[in-house]
Order: sequence, then structure tokens, then C-alpha cells
Amino acid sequence: MTIDDLIEAVIAREGGYVDDPADRGGATRWGITEKVARQRGYAGAMRTFPRDEAVAIYRRLYWLRPRFDAVAARAPALAAELFDTGVNMGPAVAGGFLQRALNALNRGARDYPDIARDGAIGPATLAALDGFLARRGAAGEAVLVKAVEALQGARYLDLAETRPANEVFLYGWLANRIGS
Repeated sequence: MTIDDLIEAVIAREGGYVDDPADRGGATRWGITEKVARQRGYAGAMRTFPRDEAVAIYRRLYWLRPRFDAVAARAPALAAELFDTGVNMGPAVAGGFLQRALNALNRGARDYPDIARDGAIGPATLAALDGFLARRGAAGEAVLVKAVEALQGARYLDLAETRPANEVFLYGWLANRIGS
């Protein structure tokens, strides 16, 4: 899938305008929160937030800035998962999930050194990903996707347990975000 395909899938899943009082994210349109839209200079009503601005935000803030495009050059399915997780939880959280998985899968730093879990996809994270893929091949990419999804699912459960208002979202998060 291309980034255009990934963005289209997110927009289709997120839908149009939503303002659920139980959602701390507040008003959203096309999955973009009002806070993010305002930070990017949008001053209008969220009900009329333009789709093309949402597409530009997804590309810039959730693909290029976190360097998921660099991951895609190595492991496209993993990059797609990181993008989706980043849209829902923040790109730094998604990057941190990848770093945590890479550290746990490096066989005691025999395959490549441990990396900082700072959520930023930089040279060290990409080198670790390269080392992992060189060792594990194409099957390794699928394992990394599963690891990121497992961490994502665990975070959803934590969110529901620590804030009971989130329980109304848990089923949908697990049904629509894990393995999709």
C-alpha cells in the first residue's frame, strides 16, 4: 500500500465529524483533532474542516515527520502498522513500540545493539531494523507487526482500566485497530 492508500483507509475508518463527550480528543473531522487542526493554522469550525487539509496533516505529521517513510523502504507492512498506530496513539508511541520490540528481539544484543526507547525513528532505530531484517528476513517483518499490535492492544487495555470512560471505546479499538 502507498501512503495515499493508507491515508484513504484511515479517513474511511475515522469518518466525518465526531464530538463524543467521552473522548478526550474532543471534536474531530476525518480523524484529525481540533487541537491538531488549530496547531496547523485552521481557524474554522471542525464540522467543515477540509478533507485535503486532513490528508496533508496525515502525510506530514504521521508519515514524513516520524520517518515512517524510511521504515516503509525496508518493511512496508510494518510502516503501515506504525502509521495507523501513530494516527491513533501518536507517532512517538508507535516509534517507541517498534524500538521496544527491536530491543526485545535482538537476542541479547547479539544481532544488533540495543537502542534508546525515545520514540524517534533515527539512524540507530533504522540500523537496528536493518539488522533485524538481515537476520530474520521477510518473516521477521510479520513478527514485528505482531509485536507492535500486541503492544498497541496492551495499551488499549491499560487506557480502559485506568479511565473507565474509555471502556466504551475498547471494543472498537480492538476490533478496528488491531490486525486491520
